[in-house]
Amino acid sequence: MSSGPCGACKYLRRKCVKGCIFAPYFDTEQGFAHFAAVHKVFGASNASKLLLSIPANKRLETVITLCYEALARVRDPVYGSVAHIFTLQQQVVTLQAELAYVQARLSTLQSASTEMAASYSTILSVSMDPLFDTTVLHHVLDQQLDNCDLHSVARDFDSRH
Repeated sequence: MSSGPCGACKYLRRKCVKGCIFAPYFDTEQGFAHFAAVHKVFGASNASKLLLSIPANKRLETVITLCYEALARVRDPVYGSVAHIFTLQQQVVTLQAELAYVQARLSTLQSASTEMAASYSTILSVSMDPLFDTTVLHHVLDQQLDNCDLHSVARDFDSRH
């Protein structure tokens, strides 16, 4: 091979022969580090046997999976790639809870906004009467604001979560 040994053969300190099972998948550059992890976790002989037992068109996927699991096992010898899955599952649960919180808060604020808009609409239609006393309008508006204080609604909602 004109470009030197593949990463696996370089790691194993052996001559890379034509037809090397590792050569197509472990280049000289990154292949060395990836094969080091595969060798540490699975062993060169087991990896070779596995690749030889897999149809050629499925070997790339197999090598990617071996490398991913091996690198994960090097980082976390107990859980390997399962640790990453657990982390992702926890992120999903956290994000779902956050989404539910935001949706509930939005719904509460929209309801309060709708109630206030309906009250203002009624008040405005009544206030168009030339005989309407504006002190009554102020009293009704103050009462509406007391009944539907958006800040207290938000505080109540936040205290429950």
